[in-house]
Amino acid sequence: MLVAGGGAPIPAIVGNVHQNLNAVADEDTYALYNTNMDYDANPNQGCNIKRTGSSPNYSYSIGAEWADRPVNYVSWCDAARFANWLHNGQPEGAQNLTTTEDGSYYLNGATSDAALLAVVREPHASWVVPTEDEWYKAAYHKNDGVTGNYWDYPTSSDIAPSNALGTPTDPGNNATYNYTIGSPYYRTEVGDHENSDSPYGTFDQGGNVWEWDEAVISGYRGLRGGSFNDTGNSLHASSRDDRYADPAHEVNNVGFRVSEVPEPATIVMLALGSVGILRRKKA
Repeated sequence: MLVAGGGAPIPAIVGNVHQNLNAVADEDTYALYNTNMDYDANPNQGCNIKRTGSSPNYSYSIGAEWADRPVNYVSWCDAARFANWLHNGQPEGAQNLTTTEDGSYYLNGATSDAALLAVVREPHASWVVPTEDEWYKAAYHKNDGVTGNYWDYPTSSDIAPSNALGTPTDPGNNATYNYTIGSPYYRTEVGDHENSDSPYGTFDQGGNVWEWDEAVISGYRGLRGGSFNDTGNSLHASSRDDRYADPAHEVNNVGFRVSEVPEPATIVMLALGSVGILRRKKA
């Protein structure tokens, strides 16, 4: 289950996407599922979501040992449709304007790169693929109240992280890259590097999988963060990947994370609460 914390972007794990597929992909009109996800059928580092049956009666399953690892073989449009599904309250039914095709993003069947590059966040969006600025701040900013203070790595460090798993406890400044673990998982469970989070409390913004953002850069959608099969250089704040960034493209080292957008009324209430606290302190 997704749990929002402080507006920081949350990684989409296999269990989240498995739930989404069973809710809206009986027919799978817009190909949310990629057969390469099934590790056993296509042993190319997939996340092992399995599909059985035939359209319009597909069903999906995963093993418990895969559920908390980041999903892969997802496109930018898959990520936007997942955000729409969350925005709409995680409904069940066909992929249409009430489930995956409208909400935070108006997709309405868009699948081509050209159509997907034109998609923008709607003003009332509640769950979103982060902008590059949102993603970058959650990963690298020191969260110290100073606008220009950033770490070089999303593990709260200016020193390149190790790619080891702590035994039994993570000593800090570690990430999953350059094959931290091998077959069949390749990607570690979210939180395995429990003492290597960013100052905003986000895990694995460096390593595991590259993550989509909303940016449109030279005809591509943005990707940030590095992956399990890249070097440590990909985790650095200056690194951005556009090798596989066509918004309809799906590969083994690309996933995504989502952010919950506070409702305007909630923001006002928080601001008023802060004013009240200040007044009491002054009194």
